[in-house]
Amino acid sequence: MTEMSRHRLDPLDRKIVEKLSRDARISNRAIAAELGVTEGTIRSRIKRLQNEGSIHFTVVTDFRLAGSPNLCMMGIDADPSRVKELAEQLRRIPQINCVVLLLGRFDLLAMGLFTNIEQLNELVTKRIRSLPGVQRVETSISVHSLKYEAGVAKITPPAKAE
Repeated sequence: MTEMSRHRLDPLDRKIVEKLSRDARISNRAIAAELGVTEGTIRSRIKRLQNEGSIHFTVVTDFRLAGSPNLCMMGIDADPSRVKELAEQLRRIPQINCVVLLLGRFDLLAMGLFTNIEQLNELVTKRIRSLPGVQRVETSISVHSLKYEAGVAKITPPAKAE
C-alpha cells in the first residue's frame, strides 16, 4: 500500500489544494478566510500534506523565457508487457518533463522542451529507441501554443526512491 492510498484527502484538504493549485502564493490567512477556518488549521493541513508527499511546491517558469525551446512530444508504441517499466525509465530521463500512459494511438506519451532538433534527435535515437520494449517512436514538435498553463500543479504521488 502506498503512502497516497493510506491517506485520503478530506473535503477541506481538497479545497485547500484547489486554492493552492490556482495560486500557490495565496496566503494561509486568505485561504482560511475563504474557507471559514483558522489560519492555524490551514498551516497545519498544508504542512501535513507536504510531509505526506501529497503536495509539493515547485517554481514553474514560462518555457518561452528559457531560450525559445520547442515543446516536443514523443508518442511511443511499446511491448504491452513492458509499458509500466518503460514509463518508469522515461520518467527518470532528465530531459523529459512529462510521461503519460495512454489508451489509443500510442501506449506512452513523453514530452520535453528542446532548444534544438539535434538535442531531441539524440535523445530519441540513443536513449529512447534503445530501451527494451520500445517498438516505435513518433516525434511531434509544437510550432505554436494557443494555451499552455504551466502554473497549475496537481497532486502527484511521491517519487519512489531510486
